Amino acid sequence: MKHFHSLLAVVSAACTLVSATPVQTSSFSTSNPFKDHSFFISPRYREEALQASVTFAKQGKWDFANRATYIATKVGSFVWVADNAAVPSVTDWLKEASLIEKVTGKKQVVEIQVYNLPDRDCSAKSSGGELSYADGGEAKYQAYIQAIVAQIKKFPDIRVVIGLEPDSIGNLVTNLSVPKCGNNAEAQKRSLGYAIAALQLPNVAIYVDGAHAGWVGWPGNIDIAADIISEIVTKAKAINPKSKIRGVATNVSNYNGLGNQPQEGYDDLVYVRNLQPLLAAKGINAHFIVDQGRSGNQNYTRDGGDWCNNKRAGFGILPTTKTPDPLIDAIVWAKNG
Repeated sequence: MKHFHSLLAVVSAACTLVSATPVQTSSFSTSNPFKDHSFFISPRYREEALQASVTFAKQGKWDFANRATYIATKVGSFVWVADNAAVPSVTDWLKEASLIEKVTGKKQVVEIQVYNLPDRDCSAKSSGGELSYADGGEAKYQAYIQAIVAQIKKFPDIRVVIGLEPDSIGNLVTNLSVPKCGNNAEAQKRSLGYAIAALQLPNVAIYVDGAHAGWVGWPGNIDIAADIISEIVTKAKAINPKSKIRGVATNVSNYNGLGNQPQEGYDDLVYVRNLQPLLAAKGINAHFIVDQGRSGNQNYTRDGGDWCNNKRAGFGILPTTKTPDPLIDAIVWAKNG
């Protein structure tokens, strides 16, 4: 219900415990996984958007109703696996994508946010998740990842993009002084490395989360972010020497611009261009995806406190592979509305 009301507001505003070593490898370290594919439409968000359309229609707000219907039926976005209960849904999504391909002939790319790291969002209070390292979280997380891998393996012909653990890198960069973050930092790096190693499937491309420009894009933070991403990839290679990532996901659930925000620190195009050479220097040829699901309104002054359900937000650039820089594989909607 919270997401439903959020959607209404935004539409209105817008009008190691390794038991077996993985041996697979991804096919997308050197090619854009979005190329020649349609963005799969999230069934969950489709339902919410259609509900919003009905509500707007009952209120006589036909323009908003039509926009919500368009979003529900035409705009692809990420689906989230935020707990173990959501894992079986992966099969449902991939099955639907397979059916769409058979009926329409349009290849689908299914975008999945893997979001169940133990003690996730360790600096916040609202979304700490179901797993904790104090309660066997490392082994439980590995089982969670392997369950996702098993679901994906059922559909080897469906292309999958993984956004890996939003906020994880940001917290590792800036919040180690918070005991819950600092005490679990090494375990989180191991878990992220394990996830990368385990998800090396031929039809899967992995983008680790890179927070956003306003969080880690500043001098003094961005170098640390590159170091941590490199360290995590190294840990993955220790488990599976063929481990690779396609790159980095930025601005997930945030509001930054993409080449259209003059305020320093709030444009992810600048951030991407600054982070890429730092990663390249460490042997990681990173490409990027940038969330613009909430970035439609760039005509206001940002501050550090407007990160949660920003009332000024609006739907941003629609998902596309037509991006302002070849470093960016796609503009995506990772968290809409």
